[in-house]
Amino acid sequence: MRGGRRLGALTVGYNLLETVVSIGAGWVAGSTALLGFGVDSLVESGSGVVVLWRLQHPDRHMQREARALQLVGVSLLLLALYVAVEAVRSLVAREAPSPSVVGIALAISSRVVMPWLARQKRRVARALGSGAVQADSRQTSICAYLSAILLAGLGLNALLGWWWADPAAALAP
Repeated sequence: MRGGRRLGALTVGYNLLETVVSIGAGWVAGSTALLGFGVDSLVESGSGVVVLWRLQHPDRHMQREARALQLVGVSLLLLALYVAVEAVRSLVAREAPSPSVVGIALAISSRVVMPWLARQKRRVARALGSGAVQADSRQTSICAYLSAILLAGLGLNALLGWWWADPAAALAP
């Protein structure tokens, strides 16, 4: 249980850092993909807080488990809706983002950190028999996948000047 809480706290901390850096870099560059990644990181932080809440009182884990699963699911749906709307808006408006070295560095970092975190969460989920922790591990795996897509979109924009790669990357998932 304690290992799960430490892992949850690490996830929340890293994702809050990701949120701040992504949204800041996204704002500066005008990047829909970076902004979407930042919102994803914020949602994943919320998911991590929900899992920490679920692990806080093991004696009441069954009632918290169901609620935690619902909250994680709703957070994923809200994220998908936000990113889709923003990406389509950017494509229609033909908004060309500036290249973002900070965003590229963050995407590379997340490609390393997120798969490790997802594996650790799956291990804890199996040990606890927790569907909520398992669902949170899937969200972390999605973040790893999103960081690869983010890297591709930011890289194509920076290297080839393909402005549309940024909002297309936001729509890719």
